[in-house]
Amino acid sequence: MGKLVYAAICSLDGFVADEEGDFTWAAPDEEVHAAVNDIERAVGTQLYGRRMYDTLAVWETMESDEPVIRDFAEIWRGADKVVYSRTLEEARSARTRIEREFDPEAVRALKESADGDISIGGPELAGQAMAAGLVDELHLFVNPVIVGAGNPALPSGARVRLELLGERRFASGVVQLHYAVCNAE
Repeated sequence: MGKLVYAAICSLDGFVADEEGDFTWAAPDEEVHAAVNDIERAVGTQLYGRRMYDTLAVWETMESDEPVIRDFAEIWRGADKVVYSRTLEEARSARTRIEREFDPEAVRALKESADGDISIGGPELAGQAMAAGLVDELHLFVNPVIVGAGNPALPSGARVRLELLGERRFASGVVQLHYAVCNAE
């Protein structure tokens, strides 16, 4: 059985992007990127909302001489992807299928049959999964910046008990918080 893992890079005040949709302040350095790669390496299937998929689809053809970038591109290409979108006509990456609606029971079945972990990308989709009691772990990479407003990393109105599994401080000032969801199914 696989775990459903939500990882997000966010500001200290909890946003993945500011009011204008900018998230350049969240670009991970090599050390943080390597930590994200380590989380994603255990993932066999990635679940995305349309906007997150649009942002990450560049990894399908990304080429780089930087080892950490090359590593992430290989991880991306090696995972199955499910994109939840009512409007996307066709996928722009291999190993990708489109689902029109987020179905908690289908995700529950996927978790039960998975050999590896499953990641969920994008705060809106992750919020739906949290509301359905599907998320098992969270990794928040908190950046030393306050953006004031924008797209929140965590859903508003959610009440979820968490157990701290670990924390890590990076030279850039980013702090990784790793939690287990206590009430996950």
